[in-house]
Amino acid sequence: MEDVLKACLSMTDLTSLKSTDTPGSIRKLTESVNCFQTLHPGCPYPASICVYPNFARTVKDALTVPGVHVTAVAGCFPASQSFIEVKELECRMAVADGADEVDVVIPLNSFLDSDLNRCSNELRTMKTAVGDAILKVILETGVLPDEGCIREASFLAMESGADFIKTSTGKLEPAATPEAARVMCSCISEYYKKTGRKVGLKPAGGISTAGDAVTYYEIVAETLGEEWLTPRLLRFGASRLVDSIINQLSITH
Repeated sequence: MEDVLKACLSMTDLTSLKSTDTPGSIRKLTESVNCFQTLHPGCPYPASICVYPNFARTVKDALTVPGVHVTAVAGCFPASQSFIEVKELECRMAVADGADEVDVVIPLNSFLDSDLNRCSNELRTMKTAVGDAILKVILETGVLPDEGCIREASFLAMESGADFIKTSTGKLEPAATPEAARVMCSCISEYYKKTGRKVGLKPAGGISTAGDAVTYYEIVAETLGEEWLTPRLLRFGASRLVDSIINQLSITH
């Protein structure tokens, strides 16, 4: 179990997406990562620090740990309700300011209206805008009415260039659920068999305990196999998860 918990820690996008975030608070968050292994010997660093796009440069300038990525939400997160030109520009600016990864929300306004061509075109535009950066597409599964809709959104996102598909923004309820994650993993598996391209999974929203992380880790292990049990293909979006895993690891010793 200790190995699984450490693996989950290494797959976490340490996140702060509050309206009260400031340059000072984001620098403090970044410094906590810089000092992570000093404070928690034997524990791996988280995979990335995830912030609003205007703080990408703040993280990039303060981060001293090689291998930890800068992740920015963009594309008018969390609602994705704006002009595609605005979404595209925000994605470009986030990467220009140092983001290695960009998380965007699927355009629900077109997807829920069954305008799939427009939805796909917007995602492709944002994928082009981020260039070589990793693009994670948030499906907001809690507002999708059924399993079939989650499947449709998963395939549309992957076919439009998503490097990861992500459950939720964490701003709406319900957020991540094991049921949605299983459906998404099944789609990832089908897509890989058809195309040979591995797409990652990012459960996010309401994942706050070590037990939560282990649940999703096991879902991925069962449906996609050990190849997906790496930060390159599995991430957790969370603000409180790291503390829970650290506390659980301290109990095991």
